[in-house]
Amino acid sequence: MAIEAVYRRPNTSKPAPGHKIYPYLLRGLKIERPDHAWAMDITYSPMRRGFVYLAAVVDVLSRRVLPIASRSQGRRRFCVEAVQEALAKHGRPEIFNTDQGSQLTSLEFTDVLLDAKIAISMDGKGALRDNVFVERLWRTVKYEEVYLRAYNSVSETRASIATYLAFYNQGSYAGKWVMTD
Repeated sequence: MAIEAVYRRPNTSKPAPGHKIYPYLLRGLKIERPDHAWAMDITYSPMRRGFVYLAAVVDVLSRRVLPIASRSQGRRRFCVEAVQEALAKHGRPEIFNTDQGSQLTSLEFTDVLLDAKIAISMDGKGALRDNVFVERLWRTVKYEEVYLRAYNSVSETRASIATYLAFYNQGSYAGKWVMTD
């Protein structure tokens, strides 16, 4: 019998009424070069007291994590900052895929992509496989890093996960997953 703490988990995928939902553009699309498509998702990391939100931008072909952002609150703004950092440091993808969470369907977020002339793609509602690129990343990060620690602060969480992702990007995981239909 396992003992597990009971606490309200944050819902990071709830769409907001009135936000535009874009079609899913990656179905059947063959991704053959870096920067053809990027994907982004949000998760959270538990700490001793509370949790911290994490957002990652991933190149779909290489599975390389571009930037990662973290905040204890204010999810919408840090998502915008993460995508702006990715664009500034890594150029521009043709397609940017997300789920339908309110922070990723907001005008503030989608305008950044539209202004950069990037096609927006959104997963089908409840279609976890559509954004498997980032979902798999978060699973790996949580089981190999987050759940093995008990972070005391946002800065400690940020530093520990940044160290892990540097290891991840050096080839231990990135680029070794193959999508099959």
